[in-house]
Amino acid sequence: MSKVFHEIEKKIIQSLKENNKQTLEKLGESTKLSPDQIRRGIEWLRLKDLAVVNQSQKRTFRLGKNGIESFQNGLPEKRLLKLLSNGPKKISELQQELGSLFGPAMGLSKKNDWIETLSDKISLKTLPAVFPGEKTLNHIGMEEKPEDTIDEKDCLALSKRPDFLIENIIKNKEISLTDIGKSTKVSESTGAIDVEAKVPELFVARTHPLKDTIDEIREIFVTLGFSEIIGNMSQSSFWNFDALFTPQDHPARELQDTFFLDSISAKKIGTPEQIRKVSSSHKKNWHYHWDINEARKMVLRTHTTCVTIKHLAEQKPDEARVFSLGRVFRNEKVSYKHLVEFNQIEGVVVGKNATLRDLMGIQREFYKRIGITKIKFWPTFFPYTEPSLQTMVYNEKLDKWVELFGMGIFRPEVTKPLGIKKPVLAWGGGIERIAMLKYNLNDVREFYNNNLGWLRSVTKCQ
Repeated sequence: MSKVFHEIEKKIIQSLKENNKQTLEKLGESTKLSPDQIRRGIEWLRLKDLAVVNQSQKRTFRLGKNGIESFQNGLPEKRLLKLLSNGPKKISELQQELGSLFGPAMGLSKKNDWIETLSDKISLKTLPAVFPGEKTLNHIGMEEKPEDTIDEKDCLALSKRPDFLIENIIKNKEISLTDIGKSTKVSESTGAIDVEAKVPELFVARTHPLKDTIDEIREIFVTLGFSEIIGNMSQSSFWNFDALFTPQDHPARELQDTFFLDSISAKKIGTPEQIRKVSSSHKKNWHYHWDINEARKMVLRTHTTCVTIKHLAEQKPDEARVFSLGRVFRNEKVSYKHLVEFNQIEGVVVGKNATLRDLMGIQREFYKRIGITKIKFWPTFFPYTEPSLQTMVYNEKLDKWVELFGMGIFRPEVTKPLGIKKPVLAWGGGIERIAMLKYNLNDVREFYNNNLGWLRSVTKCQ
């Protein structure tokens, strides 16, 4: 077979005939061509079915900042259990000993049932023989190790923790001649190349900026020692409204604010005791006839508070740090700051000595971690919390303070009928509003317009 080839193609074919499988680097050494010439020449030969490119990749891992700290000093949860090995300790003592590691250590230890909390003290229940991720931590150490030398299951425990593992993917391309290429003669004269021809424009796949914000918020609360709870997007009016002390004649229940599921009623809305006590609270405090049929009506949840209050009513924890994150629905007119469907974060803290000051501290720490430093709290009113505060954050682009999260302590009319005896700190807000601040937008609809120009241009880190 005889064809006209460019000089670059000739050199590559000749080199591959002498050694048929070579990397880009090896080809550069054997042909003395530049990396750009090598890439162009291979593409020309590939389009002529004279060469093939086989791609492979190898993953390696090394420890990140938190991984190195844990390798040198021990995993946070291991250090916590070691402090408890000689007997129970006060929470304040442990916080002083562990500092910023206290939250993650507590979260994992409670999740694995290694500890128990009694009043203001924490005691050891079980000391595991091996801690998840410790084997990988010690294996990697201060080196970089290939994936095939690492225990996959043990490695997974570290990969979910922020800045513990850094993954490096080494991609490798190996070029070889096809059977046609091997039989090709390359002694003919040089062909012409259009050096001004446009190359195809490529766009790398990426996650949506709003999804990045959701993932970042979830990670922040997990590292603060919170556990995520999941609930259905359709809820009975009992959990969406009645359990939160919202009267059945409240405007929020009307069609202009709520999406009701047509002709669908919940068969079970709670235990007989829960229904009796909630209805009694409504009758006593709101002075009207409470109708169980109204409570059975199904709605698209208007907030994620229904998920957290149901969780607390079922579990009745003495202490808890939980959050729920998901879609909520409001029958509102769409505008630059309102949508009928959006994402909300909702969290609660249950504890004997929980105070409004603690709640403000949690909020300040959350905003700090997400990059918002100018914040203040403003007294306000919410139907199911008292006292209540509104978080105000400073928007540099608008040059003014804007409302963000609402927060407060659940009213006794909410907690007592459901058997919740300890104070409950609660807060919630729209995630799109945080994302607007992060991405410097003044119209929430931009997240859903599928404007590829904006999606491709927005930077990953804010």
